[in-house]
Amino acid sequence: MRTISHVVSEVACAQSAATFGLMGNGNAYFLDGLTRAEHHFVAVRHETAAVTAADTFYRVSGSIATATVTYGAGFTNMLTALAEARMARTPLVVVVGDQPTTGARPWDINQVDAAAALGVETLTVTATTARATADLAYRRARELRTPVIVAIPYDLASVPAPDTTQAKSAYAETPQTKTLPARALAHREPSGSTLARVAGLLTSAERPLVVAGQGAKHAHELVTELANRLDALTATTALGKGTFGDRAGDLGVCGGFAAEEPARLIQSADVVLVVGAGLNQFTTAFGHAFGEKATIIQIDDSSAPTNPRVDVFLQADAEVACRQLLLELPSLKHDEWMRAGSRADGHVAGDTVASDGLLDPRSLAQSLDELLPSDRVFVQDGGHFLGWMPMYARVEKPGSFHMVGTAFQSIGLGLASAVGAVSALGLTEPGRTTVLATGDGGFLMALADLESVVRVSVNSKTVIVIFNDGCYGAEVHQYASRGVNDAAMQTGAVDFATVARGMGAIGLTLNTLSDLSTLRAWCESDARGTFVIDARISPTVVAPYIEEITRVMAATESRFAEMATSPSGTTVQN
Repeated sequence: MRTISHVVSEVACAQSAATFGLMGNGNAYFLDGLTRAEHHFVAVRHETAAVTAADTFYRVSGSIATATVTYGAGFTNMLTALAEARMARTPLVVVVGDQPTTGARPWDINQVDAAAALGVETLTVTATTARATADLAYRRARELRTPVIVAIPYDLASVPAPDTTQAKSAYAETPQTKTLPARALAHREPSGSTLARVAGLLTSAERPLVVAGQGAKHAHELVTELANRLDALTATTALGKGTFGDRAGDLGVCGGFAAEEPARLIQSADVVLVVGAGLNQFTTAFGHAFGEKATIIQIDDSSAPTNPRVDVFLQADAEVACRQLLLELPSLKHDEWMRAGSRADGHVAGDTVASDGLLDPRSLAQSLDELLPSDRVFVQDGGHFLGWMPMYARVEKPGSFHMVGTAFQSIGLGLASAVGAVSALGLTEPGRTTVLATGDGGFLMALADLESVVRVSVNSKTVIVIFNDGCYGAEVHQYASRGVNDAAMQTGAVDFATVARGMGAIGLTLNTLSDLSTLRAWCESDARGTFVIDARISPTVVAPYIEEITRVMAATESRFAEMATSPSGTTVQN
């Protein structure tokens, strides 16, 4: 029997490349339709992982994916991942169960309002508009680059689908449709007057810099050609790594992950062209990455500048804007500026071990960069460790470095990110190696989905590196360093290698860099599967970006304290 849920599953099969989820009472019939159609479905072990895997699938492949969870606790379990996807502007559709049309049961919550609080819209199917509703959800997800929820009321899930399920006009007449925002113009032509102004600023620049973000991935050849035309130094965001390849004059990652000399050159640029990057606090080093007198030009498909430092904003698709600028710009020469860029030194090499005898995470990151297969895709969880691979690991191709969780400042999404990345590469680029960098705290938080990673990696190579310092390192360095008791910041000793072997992976406890010979042999072999490295790193080595955050936090708290105790009686509300 073909049900309302089956109609929604037919749309999901047609509109998305893969679906990630858990079965429950609210989505059982939807999953029945998917699996009967032999759609690419990946079961995960926690609802958070369903949305995060779908999110990462899109980031790696560029193809939209579907997530599915049940109502109630299944729905609330996925909200952190949903917030991350919305803030990262990832298009995906989440199919959920919901309360019956007759009203809420004792265990139901208002899921529509809960999602709306995150800025995510819910489209609820009816008996006659299931297909139209689901079609609209995928269209809106793509056009607005956002997650969209399709809700199937519990009492409609198993109802036979009537012949009127094709009636799109019926849905168009509902009040819901009237509240939908306008379509995003993904390939909007840039304003002619603004384009001319940008071309003039770039032509007159003496020390031009081009910064590329994740949004420039599809236009990386044009962005590189534009940098060459300007004879400009280049840099990327962490997510834009690989955009400029091994181009001479590339300074690496801009902002908090930059090395000292490249950071100095970035700050001395007089005109900065930012393509497809949001200019967040890390990219701008809390406002200090660029010089005070530098002119900042941003090209982005957002509706407005994403940082108050932007002087000129060009709303356009990166590819369209770069093509237009190349028609406007002459070939320029800045020999001295380019020579300075080619002489810039990289990051400080780490010690073999730190002062406490544990591994120095800097030397570990360097060693991993050297021995991991060059054709690799990085995914990262959140935490103190997240600075090391952006600083020391090379990326050969754009779109090969993903930090899932940073948009919402979350940890615990790493294992699910690996599920999405491995699944995407299996369908689009088989043979590439997935590398997950995670911390011990985030790994423990999401441990159930290690099994999911092992299962989807049977025919591929996946390497998981746990930067295990036995604590929540970001909190230790930000708060314990200023006198806060660190008892709640410790995770304790966990033998992750043994845990990994129990779930079917290879597990290696890494105490010395020489132990990496086992990983090297595995990478060079024809073996497939998951290799988990429990790297015992020192908690005494602090990432530069965390030092910067700590300084900013201390200064901010000092200002708050002054305001709270000022004679004027000003109070501070959090």
